[in-house]
Amino acid sequence: MNSRWKNTIVYQIYPRSFQDSNNDGIGDLPGIISRLDYLQELGINCLWLSPVYKSPNDDNGYDISDYRDINPEYGTMEDMENLIGRAKSRGISIIMDLVINHTSDEHEWFVKSRDKKSPYRNYYFWCEGHNGKPPNNWTSFFAEDAWQKDESSGEYYLHLFSKKQPDLNYHNPSVLEEIKNIMRFWLDKGIAGFRCDVINIIWKSSLQNGRRRLILTGREHYLSQDGVHQILKTLRKEVLSSYDCFTVGETVFVTPKTAKDFCDESAQELDMVFSFEHMECDQIIVKWFKRKFQPQRLFKVLAKWQSELSWNALYFENHDQPRSVSRFVIDGNFRAPGAKALAMILLTLRGTPFIYQGQEIAMTNGDWNSLDQIQDIESHNVYRLARKLGFSAKYAWKMIKKTSRDNARTPMQWEFAPNAAFSPGHPWLRVNDNYRDINVEAQRRDKDSVLSFYRSLIVFRQGSQVLINGGFRAIKIKRNLFVYERFLECNAAAGAKTGNDNVVRVVINFSRKKAEYPFNGRVLFSTANRKSYDGVLSPYEGVILKAGETEK
Repeated sequence: MNSRWKNTIVYQIYPRSFQDSNNDGIGDLPGIISRLDYLQELGINCLWLSPVYKSPNDDNGYDISDYRDINPEYGTMEDMENLIGRAKSRGISIIMDLVINHTSDEHEWFVKSRDKKSPYRNYYFWCEGHNGKPPNNWTSFFAEDAWQKDESSGEYYLHLFSKKQPDLNYHNPSVLEEIKNIMRFWLDKGIAGFRCDVINIIWKSSLQNGRRRLILTGREHYLSQDGVHQILKTLRKEVLSSYDCFTVGETVFVTPKTAKDFCDESAQELDMVFSFEHMECDQIIVKWFKRKFQPQRLFKVLAKWQSELSWNALYFENHDQPRSVSRFVIDGNFRAPGAKALAMILLTLRGTPFIYQGQEIAMTNGDWNSLDQIQDIESHNVYRLARKLGFSAKYAWKMIKKTSRDNARTPMQWEFAPNAAFSPGHPWLRVNDNYRDINVEAQRRDKDSVLSFYRSLIVFRQGSQVLINGGFRAIKIKRNLFVYERFLECNAAAGAKTGNDNVVRVVINFSRKKAEYPFNGRVLFSTANRKSYDGVLSPYEGVILKAGETEK
């Protein structure tokens, strides 16, 4: 990975919910352009756009019907080219979502594949059933069978997600050639790379029955198979190596060891991966069943990945995860201090930080009143399954309300104005009523706000070689206390040793009670604007200290 990408701070935009420019209640590309000055002011230097391709929106854009066209709801190709150019003039690169495990069932390839004699038939997995049942016992990520029967041809097609998202068949070399050309098309337009959606499941080694599981029966036949590594090596060698770009892969069910197989520099596959283990610290088996959040669990997982991977993709939020302050900050009275503590962790660990829209103002989960307000297809499928399995309507709704992906997708809260100034029209998804208190404009004027903290800490990080390039060393993890060091290695050739100038210590108290951590050190940065450190941390306080030689 080019060293300049190590200096990158990425801001993820979910276009549908960011800014509407034409009053139809849906965010769009001109809306993003209108907010570029805000993003530049925040200090980020790269945007990740969730899909803006042409799509029937069964899964809000992750069902693509044309990879070379823009969804008319978002604008035109001219708008997209305008966004790329105007962002670049502000020093902001753009990466796009590369969704290549599946297409929409309305994509031209799939429409043609319904004909058994079509050359596109083998672009997808078409199989005969067995005794009136699907070809195998696999289940999907969206809590349903993974096969859908096509009445016109009498055969089934595989879909690991929605039935309107048929899986591509990479055993057919023509499919990979199509993907190469799509990637070149966008890279030639000036984008800086791709976030690769569920990239470690795109190769299916076989279609045999899977071992029965509570979730994802059949995954042993497609999870991180050898074939996916060959595909990624090919894409790196034949496409990506010709451009100044980077890739980050969404990789499900990976360990540090299997993650290394994808992103170790010697692998020549991905530059970094999104792992999920730290996002599972408050769940039991699946995300819908929660257990009490304990900060120590989160800290231990973060430290493990910091220690075992040379570079991490750092995140606490995205379009699929509930809001971090609603999830991890137990007492809502500490929303702002808790958000600042999370920001300090995010921006001081080793790796590339990814900030999700609204995270920088500590937006919260949606304030839903009923399932009718939820649009997420996964949430509705899980609710139906929960009721089918005998869970009460009350319990099933509680699961959805807390964990639905729509919690991250409520419209961006810009001002204390109708619909939070997201749109003068009727928003596609309900705006959270707390926009009156939580919005960009109010926090811009407040030097102690979460937004102001993000801006200041980003500046601090970008000016710190130890935070950008330094190593990581866990010092103490106990209950609500997370202490670690970032350090620059000694210059062995010059005979220099690692000194205090090359070491910073980060101390986080992730609790609504005070905590003690005795240490001699000068305060470089604080979530509470303190100038000196006395060994006592306020609730949800974090400090960055110039490491002293001895502790008290």
